[in-house]
Amino acid sequence: MSKTAKQAIGQKILAAFRAAGATEVAPDILLPAETLLDLYGEDIRARAYVTQDPIRGEVMLRPDFTVPVVQMHMENGAEPARYCYLGEVFRKQDHGDTRPEHPRDNEYLQAGFELFARDADADAQVFALFHDILAPLNLRAAMGDMDLLMDAVRALPLSGARRAALLHHIWRPGRFARLLARFAAAPAPRNFADATAPWTGLRSPAEMQARIDRLEADAAEMPLSPQWVARLERLFAVQAPAPEALRQLRAIATEIPDIAGAVDRLERNLALLSDRGVDVGGIHFDASHGRHTMEYYDGMTFSFSAPDRPDWPPVASGGRYDALAAVLGQAQGRAIPAVGGIIRPGLVLELGGRILGERA
Repeated sequence: MSKTAKQAIGQKILAAFRAAGATEVAPDILLPAETLLDLYGEDIRARAYVTQDPIRGEVMLRPDFTVPVVQMHMENGAEPARYCYLGEVFRKQDHGDTRPEHPRDNEYLQAGFELFARDADADAQVFALFHDILAPLNLRAAMGDMDLLMDAVRALPLSGARRAALLHHIWRPGRFARLLARFAAAPAPRNFADATAPWTGLRSPAEMQARIDRLEADAAEMPLSPQWVARLERLFAVQAPAPEALRQLRAIATEIPDIAGAVDRLERNLALLSDRGVDVGGIHFDASHGRHTMEYYDGMTFSFSAPDRPDWPPVASGGRYDALAAVLGQAQGRAIPAVGGIIRPGLVLELGGRILGERA
């Protein structure tokens, strides 16, 4: 399908975002790599296109819009605001050395909406906006909440270092599971024998000793009890229509009281969505939903997918990212909660191109 046709759909979505009070912005395509690497770590290199500029240093083709939009907003103040945008993002989608039979687009169009607000109903506002715009496509709505998972990890009876390691890998389910299994097992003995050999390598003796001290302290920790592993696995596995998921989460909160606040917020968000005319019984809640989205989401996450196209990425996705906004605003001493999302006009076009106000 032509770029012109995708752009036309993108402009319709953009008009719907503007009608919701958003100001259109156009972030740069070429972004400083330093900020993105600080936020995501070196993992971002596996998906972004990186190049070198003789003056600006390392730069990346825009892998998403949220970071530059947040930077722009924080530089100009941290007051309530709504923004929308339309443009290309660039990501490496396929791995290996050979071209796959059905390659995914490395350059594709995104239309997005970002809300900076302290309103208690901001999550519901954004979800309902995307729900209404996409209603003619009969997509499958899904929701998660990273706050639930992170609060549960913070509640584990582990050292701060071990909890931090689990939180760092919470978006990488395989690594997280292996780490959890290691923390639940008896520690392997370590023997750091004294040696008279000279120090070599880039690390200093003090850095090496600090590393040895951390490993010895970790080996001395008691293993995580099986009941905590079971509680965590049961929480991460919750999948059900939103009202039923809420009931299951209430039951789990009796065993992990630290998630009660996040469960309360979920209940409030579902009530607010219902007030906005959204059938919450039609929303699929997946406790691990946010683990498969961008790493900066730290609250509600959502997606809208084509039920007949399981091979596709979500047609739309988004969520809350308060911590990202705080990190990018700290240089100016500013912070404001934020939630937003994106729609892929190309996929909307393939599904017929109808959006809000164009029901068949």
